[in-house]
Amino acid sequence: MPSPAMRPSTLHLPQGDWATVLDCLCDRFPAIDRATWQERMARGRVLDASGTALGPEHPYRVGLKVRYFREVPNETPIPVFEQVLWQDEHLLVADKPHFLPVMPAGEYVEQTLLARLIRRTGNPDLVPIHRIDRLTAGLVLFSVNPASRGLYQALFRQRTVEKRYEAIAPALPQLQFPHVHRSRMVEGEPFFRMQEVTGEANSETRIEVLERRGELWRYGLSPVTGRKHQLRVHLAGLGAPIVGDDFYPQLLESRNQPDDYAKPLKLLARGLRFVDPVSGQLREFESELQLQW
Repeated sequence: MPSPAMRPSTLHLPQGDWATVLDCLCDRFPAIDRATWQERMARGRVLDASGTALGPEHPYRVGLKVRYFREVPNETPIPVFEQVLWQDEHLLVADKPHFLPVMPAGEYVEQTLLARLIRRTGNPDLVPIHRIDRLTAGLVLFSVNPASRGLYQALFRQRTVEKRYEAIAPALPQLQFPHVHRSRMVEGEPFFRMQEVTGEANSETRIEVLERRGELWRYGLSPVTGRKHQLRVHLAGLGAPIVGDDFYPQLLESRNQPDDYAKPLKLLARGLRFVDPVSGQLREFESELQLQW
């Protein structure tokens, strides 16, 4: 049986001339061989919309909703540990360490914050209300209760959550602080990077200096918008790339090497502050992690 921490992916079978669901899956996902799909079906890891297991001979039908469980053979353990800071009937707040993904993606399935928390709490309804990068540490807010989830998700859509980050990066003595950086960010090359271009700004970050230690400063960052890699791009654009960043300003070969746990990206999601839409109370959460110089 699938782990309780696993959630199925969904595929609505496309138009085609396949005889069986198995034939369709093999063509749709050529990186997974036929024997692997057959073995997954034998273990009940390929289901229809009602949760009934589909076998290798199940006939293909366009539009059929197929639910399957992603697997990564011999998934490498990530030797870092999360901490639950708060939990009630609506919310769970976790401190995520560097290197741990929030959600399953690519080579990470069980070694994710979501999967670990589902196993810990026994609650398969956990859903992250926002996300931070795998290489960023700090606070992540989860919805515990589907009935109230939309209220908390709306807080982020409406930008009523005050988010505070910290970063260690080179000094910027030429700037006056606090400094507000605005720019237009778009997808760059390769596809997983972002870049700043001329045009109307669609990203904004307030930057202050919290501590000065020679050539490196510790910055407080308050993003007004939530663009992908926004803080990393903004500091790199100012000439102060975050220590440990192998994406910005240049893509480094080290990104393809195994994680060096002694050299994390020096970026921390420090604080979250908002008015709770259920209780009306002011909620403030603070990470217990610290960036090391």
